[in-house]
Amino acid sequence: MEFETLVQSRRSVRGFKTEKVPRAVIEAIIESAKRAPSSMNTQPWHVHVLTGAPLEEVRRRNMEEMAGGAKVKRDIVSHGEYQGVHRTRQVDIAKKLFGAMGIARDDKPMRQDWVLRGFRQFDAPVSLVLTYDRVLDPGAVCHFDLGALCYGIVLAAWDRGLGSVINGQGIMRSDIVREVAGIPEDEVIMTCVAMGYPDDNFAANAVRSDREGNEEFVRYVGFAE
Repeated sequence: MEFETLVQSRRSVRGFKTEKVPRAVIEAIIESAKRAPSSMNTQPWHVHVLTGAPLEEVRRRNMEEMAGGAKVKRDIVSHGEYQGVHRTRQVDIAKKLFGAMGIARDDKPMRQDWVLRGFRQFDAPVSLVLTYDRVLDPGAVCHFDLGALCYGIVLAAWDRGLGSVINGQGIMRSDIVREVAGIPEDEVIMTCVAMGYPDDNFAANAVRSDREGNEEFVRYVGFAE
């Protein structure tokens, strides 16, 4: 698939089939994605691929802890709640998703169920936990590198018929992820990518988020009119 078509067609997937993803396919995805740009070729990333019983334990315990009122415990610093235009964009996509799923504004049980799905990584059959070497903190540059790797993963997955969603909710309790997956203390857990074959009958999978027009965030300097 040509790159532009691949980018335009890719979307976040929040409903997955139960079909297992072969290890060879994941290895091929990572083989492609690891060509992502890396500052000074430092390649600070690590990928921990979870499936089966370990993934089930992570999502069950993460969901139970968060639903029980536990505090978020992530390795990276959080920005806190979004405000202003960032909050508006967050609300806009939530409205689209709830509309597609038929979840009314006052339907608190269904809204809560949606939140819990996020804590369960949307029941995807595979989770790729992305980490970086702690020695590189404070890590703005290596965060950039992991973002490049992450986007490479989701594009390479889409090219192979797999859907994904970059899912911070699924690792709100990073201590649980670290324990179950055996992630060393010298690695910082940044995010995870929930992955599997898309369920085309899941309504939210058809939702596409809006993007601002280029004129809203792009400036051209030094170009002739």
